[in-house]
Amino acid sequence: MVHIAVIGAGDCSERAAQLAYETGRLIGSRNAVLVCGGLGGVMEHAARGAKDAGGLTVGILPGVSKAEANPYIDIALPTGMSHARNVLVVRAADGVIAIEGAYGTLSEIAIALKLGKPVVGLNTWNLTPDIIQASGPADALEKLFKVMSKVI
Repeated sequence: MVHIAVIGAGDCSERAAQLAYETGRLIGSRNAVLVCGGLGGVMEHAARGAKDAGGLTVGILPGVSKAEANPYIDIALPTGMSHARNVLVVRAADGVIAIEGAYGTLSEIAIALKLGKPVVGLNTWNLTPDIIQASGPADALEKLFKVMSKVI
């Protein structure tokens, strides 16, 4: 089963929330597992979209309690690692979709690229051609699955 990480800010814009929800819905509809940081913002909207499509969601949490997970997380994994859990989010995924975001998102993008994981961006950091830019959620999933088919 393919695991896709959706990364982005815990406090996001309405546009990012819409992109995250639709991205999560498409991931769920493809029977892929959505992996995220398990909290609010982009993570919560993506998880809600995946759940609405019947998908499975995994939240890799920064704290020590499963209770901190948003209500759309099926499997909550508390790490007690704070931001260091970003490595685990990316490591658990076959590919990454970054939606907007700030420095935490940038750290996850950098880790993914360092690990050789494909990264597709929606209105996010565009620092290198290795971050594949997409025009919307459907385009992001198409591009990610195309690249992953060459890697997996």
